[in-house]
Amino acid sequence: MKVLIITGASSGIGLHTAQRFVSEGYSVTNLSRRRCPVPAVNHINCDLSVPGFMQAINAQLTPLLRKADSVVLIHNASKLENDSAVETPSNQFRSVLEVNLVGPNSLNYFMIPYMKQGSSILYVGSTLSEKAVPGSYSYVVTKHAIIGMMRATCQDLAGRGIHTACICPGFTDTEMLRHHVPDDAMDSVKAMSSYNRLVSPDEIAETLFWSSQNPVINGTVLHANLGQIER
Repeated sequence: MKVLIITGASSGIGLHTAQRFVSEGYSVTNLSRRRCPVPAVNHINCDLSVPGFMQAINAQLTPLLRKADSVVLIHNASKLENDSAVETPSNQFRSVLEVNLVGPNSLNYFMIPYMKQGSSILYVGSTLSEKAVPGSYSYVVTKHAIIGMMRATCQDLAGRGIHTACICPGFTDTEMLRHHVPDDAMDSVKAMSSYNRLVSPDEIAETLFWSSQNPVINGTVLHANLGQIER
């Protein structure tokens, strides 16, 4: 049995990725607070921001992992705050760390012992994994760190037949983007792509599926942004 475990598949990139893997015959399980609307997707209620969340879900995850011939783990869920390096208190910063970094680490720690040769661990980064903009302090910091986590995962899994990659989407047409970008600024955002449009969630879902099937990219950062224009 081929198994996908994905965080944050209730909407956006996660939802489209769950659909893509279902179409390929995977048993798909979503870990999030909200259900994935795809009927074939199993849901385990999970809040990555709560320390120790794994204790509440390990009994549900373990049978799935034991039956799996291969596992794809996709760290998709993330938290984005409009914050700044000069005004972000540490308690607010920690809440972003819990979702964006500690959560993926907890899942890796629990799941890797069950993952057989041919499995993969994929991280969803961002164009902000390698540069910064004002007003997204904690998101920029954690998305930079997720590349480091991916690279370290690659090195520490050497010889086990489990590959990793970090896929960094550009501006993607998701609820999160539209929540943070005003309608009157959307044309300017589209103009930052050499195709003058947003990336579609299906394009990222396809990139994630391809990445899960191709261990040659082990340890790689993939830029999926339609050729972002730097000004």
